Amino acid sequence: MEKTAIDDVEVEVNPMRVHAVRRPISDALGFSDFAMNYFELESGESFSGGLHTHHDQEEVFYVQAGTATFEVLIPDDGDGVSDGEPREVTVGAGEVIRFAPGEFQQGYNDGDERVVGFAFGAPKAKHDWGQIESLVHCRECDDEVGHGVDLTDDGRFELTCTECGTSFSIP
Repeated sequence: MEKTAIDDVEVEVNPMRVHAVRRPISDALGFSDFAMNYFELESGESFSGGLHTHHDQEEVFYVQAGTATFEVLIPDDGDGVSDGEPREVTVGAGEVIRFAPGEFQQGYNDGDERVVGFAFGAPKAKHDWGQIESLVHCRECDDEVGHGVDLTDDGRFELTCTECGTSFSIP
């Protein structure tokens, strides 16, 4: 059995600096099969660095306070690639939203009130970076397409176009 207070878990910020408060509860308690992160998002901050999916994990977000907006892009033909346009879904205090593997999403605070919430993922506490895909503009293909994501030794994200193989790093 393990126990901790959320305020006792050290803040670990996304390398892209898209939020100021993220507390990795799963790391603090040594989870192996389940991920849990606590967030406080000020206006303009997000849970992640952009529209992305996890092919190896479903994600659930619970909003404890405030209102989060999720940009979602759901695969519509079973091949894991959406042909549709992103849409917005609002999730208020006391509400939960789930994303299956392959569903692209990005949650953020576009209001003035602080958002407090949790992100849960299963079946793993740590991501298999080869199973994460981000939807971004390819500099070579000149289109918004899927990019594989890898975390470099210096804490930067390296994105590689799944269509042409062009890579670039951020930030």
